[in-house]
Amino acid sequence: MLQSYEAIIENGQIQWLTDAPKVSKARVIVTILSDSEPNVLRRTPSAAIAGKGRTLGDLVTSVLEEED
Repeated sequence: MLQSYEAIIENGQIQWLTDAPKVSKARVIVTILSDSEPNVLRRTPSAAIAGKGRTLGDLVTSVLEEED
């Protein structure tokens, strides 16, 4: 039966990220994950809305009255 446990190996030492397995001897398969950050695609607005934005009121003060 296969069971998965997550751990980090650093300088030959294992640091378990979950509960450590209760075994004295085991055969393991190690998967190396790269340290690089995943490429995050930056979202861009649709060309259909280009030039349709409007500024409502002054850029420095609020559009709403203080009482609202």
